[in-house]
Amino acid sequence: MRAGVLSKNEIINFLNNNFINTWVPNSELGRIDSLINPIAKRREREGITFDTSHPLAQTIIEGWNTGSKKGSPVDCLIISHDFNLLGRQPVNELREDSENRGMNRQEFYLTFLKEAMEGKYPGLGNIRLSPKYPSQEVLDIFRDPNNGYQEYNVVIIDTREFDNGGTLTFDIQVGRSDAVGFFYLLNEDSEPPTDERVPEDKLASIWISPGDKRQLTYSFEQGQIFKMGATGSSWKNKGTVNAFHAKISVAEKQIEKTTK
Repeated sequence: MRAGVLSKNEIINFLNNNFINTWVPNSELGRIDSLINPIAKRREREGITFDTSHPLAQTIIEGWNTGSKKGSPVDCLIISHDFNLLGRQPVNELREDSENRGMNRQEFYLTFLKEAMEGKYPGLGNIRLSPKYPSQEVLDIFRDPNNGYQEYNVVIIDTREFDNGGTLTFDIQVGRSDAVGFFYLLNEDSEPPTDERVPEDKLASIWISPGDKRQLTYSFEQGQIFKMGATGSSWKNKGTVNAFHAKISVAEKQIEKTTK
């Protein structure tokens, strides 16, 4: 980063004029498992405390688990004065993300900063679709309830670049393990229940037997952020894990032109 976008005067000036810039090692917040015990012993030895329950620390930890799941040694997080997460850009994805939007890295990073300030939450969707790149694929897992607790694997889909709306399509194939896949499409603010109830505010849903493939579609009037919650159910072995592959795409709504 220092030898790349953070070496550009335009970006340095923009950061200094609009942000309070700081950094914290991932290891200090417990992200690196192998360093948790050595750091705890060092703090005990030196009489140092580190409050990971502080709202800022909690927002940083939230940032690790929001958006892209790819690993990266550095996450650029934009956090508001009241500790809300506004944007995330993993350094390892900077080149790919900038190329996907047809920008050089300097232009893309500056756009990332500005979009965060404008409330567009850049980088917080696992899947970001656009008219230029209307399709992406996800390969992940889901787990059936165990001891009454329902666990969801949530994929965030950002369709905000489709100003006129469109049709969101999920082509989903489930693996051959015992668990049946249940998939629920939700609004950005909806949270899947932690018990075995069906989400009451679901926009659409589908269930898929092991080894099968089905399609889920949903039409929307204006681009927004969606959540897809994936969970399972097995009548044989509780806690069963299964995999799913989803191709997620948007067909943009076409506006008819009128002539006089």
